[in-house]
Order: sequence, then C-alpha cells, then structure tokens
Amino acid sequence: MARLTAAQRRALPASAFVYPAQRKYPINDASHARNALARAAVAQNYGSAATVKAAVKRRYKGKIKVQ
Repeated sequence: MARLTAAQRRALPASAFVYPAQRKYPINDASHARNALARAAVAQNYGSAATVKAAVKRRYKGKIKVQ
C-alpha cells in the first residue's frame, strides 16, 4: 500500500473517505480500500464494519471483493 503524505491526504476529496466528515479510512485506491476493510472489524471507534463495507462497495462496484 502506498503511503499518503499529509499533503496528499488533505488534497483528497471527501468522497475518498469512508467517513468524510471525520476524514477517516481513506479509500482513494484499491490497496487503501482493502486496508480499510481489514481494519474496520478491529477499530470500533469510528463506526461499524458494515459502513466501511458499504462505502467500498459503492466506490469500487465489484472490483474489490467484499465479504
């Protein structure tokens, strides 16, 4: 997974995050989306794994397998 610098993260549109208001879980590319899916079940601080799964499904429309 490519690392995002602070400047790159700030430049991302809100639609590139699972939680746009908090700018949490960037899903700007496939590797970040897979990472967000893997971390969602562990990190309960920002919401549920179902929200992350739904956001990845919406953004990648079948290109990434969501279980």
